[in-house]
Amino acid sequence: MSLFKRSVVSEIMSHAGVVFSTLLIVWLSVLLVRLLGDAASGSIGADVVFGLATFSSITALPVILSVSLFIAVLTTVTRNFRESEMVVWFASGLSLKDWVGPVMRLAIPAAMLIAFLTLFASPWAYRQIAEYRQRYEQRSDLSKVTAGQFIETENGARVFFAEEPVNEGDELGKVVARINDDGWLSVVTANSARVETQDNGDRFLVLSQGHRYDLKPGQTEFRLLDFQRYGFRLEGEANTTPEALRAQAERQIKARPTTLLLEDNNDNANSQIMWRLALPLAALNLALLAIPLGAVNPRLGRSGDVLIAGLVGLLYMNLINLSRGWIGTGQLSFYVGIWLVHAIFLGLMVFMMWRKLRVRPPKAPKPAS
Repeated sequence: MSLFKRSVVSEIMSHAGVVFSTLLIVWLSVLLVRLLGDAASGSIGADVVFGLATFSSITALPVILSVSLFIAVLTTVTRNFRESEMVVWFASGLSLKDWVGPVMRLAIPAAMLIAFLTLFASPWAYRQIAEYRQRYEQRSDLSKVTAGQFIETENGARVFFAEEPVNEGDELGKVVARINDDGWLSVVTANSARVETQDNGDRFLVLSQGHRYDLKPGQTEFRLLDFQRYGFRLEGEANTTPEALRAQAERQIKARPTTLLLEDNNDNANSQIMWRLALPLAALNLALLAIPLGAVNPRLGRSGDVLIAGLVGLLYMNLINLSRGWIGTGQLSFYVGIWLVHAIFLGLMVFMMWRKLRVRPPKAPKPAS
């Protein structure tokens, strides 16, 4: 490998590592804020936040890798032009098209990794996310109660609140629950609560020293129950076998394995197949497109070129999403949509490279008057 190719590959890899790390940290920060907010509101359990963050990051890796490679190539080419290093390379007989080799040396392995992620790893991660959420939804309402938080379920029909425990051995302090059921409004209060597991594995939330009030709004019917111990079974009644959870998760289009999508052979499945194939192709196209986009005039400002490159990349991804939507609704043929956007941007890349490589002949001198 020549000195030029080695230096280009090394610099692109260095920039790609920095950009990838930055984007991944930003993604994780935003994701964790959202997941922790969901956990605080009771939408998910606090014990699944780390797992959901891990699997969600896997689903985001294809886009992050594609964008990282695009920005890395763009910044490398731009720096070489702005610092006039390309003058040296051009003087040694190289041209802009000699960037294609070292860029593809990195883009092809990246595209293969992205293809593996989109075709296999991401659907698996989406299935894990769906199964995590299903397990949480299938817990009973009281098993979701966390000290110091109001928990609403069944669209507000059930509301629970618990304080921090005071007595040793209790898992929750004072508990208040409001339940609307078959026209009855019930309020349950207790001084403490803890979880007990029976010999057969059943788990119960046992309330101690409390009251239950039942009434019908607008009527005089009223019931009062005082108790020393009152137990609620925590396990849900839904089918929680691994096979049942997986089958239910695979009904979601993003979590469906690629082999099953091919067997489905419908517009919705075809749109998802198109998306999974589009990302590795987009990574290749964007990496090549970054070469002419980064070949700027050192005398011009850098903000305009960076803005144009960003808009081109954003337009590319939006058009892929638009094509996926059209395929899903049957407005665009799968066999056309799978290559149309990539062909347009490949043609744009070839045209821009031709414009950059074209050498204009000198103008003829004006005749003396």
